[in-house]
Amino acid sequence: MRFSVFLAGRSLGPQDDKFVIDTLVSHAKEAEALGYDAVFTPDHHFTGYAPMASDPFVFTAFLAGQLKRVHFGFSVTTVPLHHPVRFAERVNLLDQLTEGRLLVGIGSGTTPEEMIGFGVNYKETSRIAQENLDIAEALWAKTTDDPAVEFDTGHYKGQVVQRIVPAPYGDKPHAPLMSVALRPGSADRAAKAGFPAFIPAFTPPQIGGREPLAHVTKYFTYYRDALLAAGHAPDVVAKALAWTTHTYQCVHVAPTDVQAREELELILKSYQAAVDRELVYNKRAEAISDVKIHEAPNALSEDWISTWCLYGSPDTVAAHLRDYADLGIGNVLMSFTNGPLTAERDRLGRASMRLFAEQVMPRFREGE
Repeated sequence: MRFSVFLAGRSLGPQDDKFVIDTLVSHAKEAEALGYDAVFTPDHHFTGYAPMASDPFVFTAFLAGQLKRVHFGFSVTTVPLHHPVRFAERVNLLDQLTEGRLLVGIGSGTTPEEMIGFGVNYKETSRIAQENLDIAEALWAKTTDDPAVEFDTGHYKGQVVQRIVPAPYGDKPHAPLMSVALRPGSADRAAKAGFPAFIPAFTPPQIGGREPLAHVTKYFTYYRDALLAAGHAPDVVAKALAWTTHTYQCVHVAPTDVQAREELELILKSYQAAVDRELVYNKRAEAISDVKIHEAPNALSEDWISTWCLYGSPDTVAAHLRDYADLGIGNVLMSFTNGPLTAERDRLGRASMRLFAEQVMPRFREGE
């Protein structure tokens, strides 16, 4: 089983941006030193969710110059917000800079506020995402002397006469594109390409639930069966399953279950307060977009905690993860810093990340 760190931490104002960015760079370096397998970066805008997430490609390139062992991932790239030609170019460039250690999570987006900031109609995000991915695939496949790739989506229009530069690293068509396997279509797309997938713990639009393993089992089984049925070589299947990812928004490990729960509740109170402050802007964006998004449950509810949190003593956390390892989940993506990233939050997150690396990870390494 692989373990990865999700670099997220909220900035509550411009005075916090530099501190949050520097702190998450430090967490990435420590994650590599502690033996984590990858660091993942979100793609978010305007809200302060993670300041460097305004351009995860630039931030990952910065990290790639300093970290030489870990993989780098996006969780996830909001495809409608990226010009398809620039997307194809930047994926290839990062693939080269990381020497093939790149995992590109892809999705259509979640919030109207981010869409309207880029002039994208929230109601059309799924269509735009698929069009952009189709264009990118055509560009990645094009050789210099092939006919020009022409596209006109109504949002983007152009022609590429020669090829995408640089080429991808190695002999693959491009870096793996990791779909969120919420629907058969997205799971089938990842399986057909031989790529890993993100496996969710809930069935939208209802976020939350007390039985996340049941949901993970459902989505993972569908994806795995489709992957096996696609006829890939054994090494392709093995690599895809090794990076197939289940995610926790908030991970907190402490010496005892009682301490972990008490500290988790303090973290989530701060997290929920930040979410509540942003609600007025969420509603303003919904009105502009002429949509109404379902209300997410309170982060302090047991449904939210059961779905998105992993917490407890090292023994408790390891016992929880054993079911997912037995199922076949290859990679666990964990945020140790979600919520407003203060100095105290940094201290708690860093202690948790170290304790997990020292007392939980070794139990899941091959041969141990």
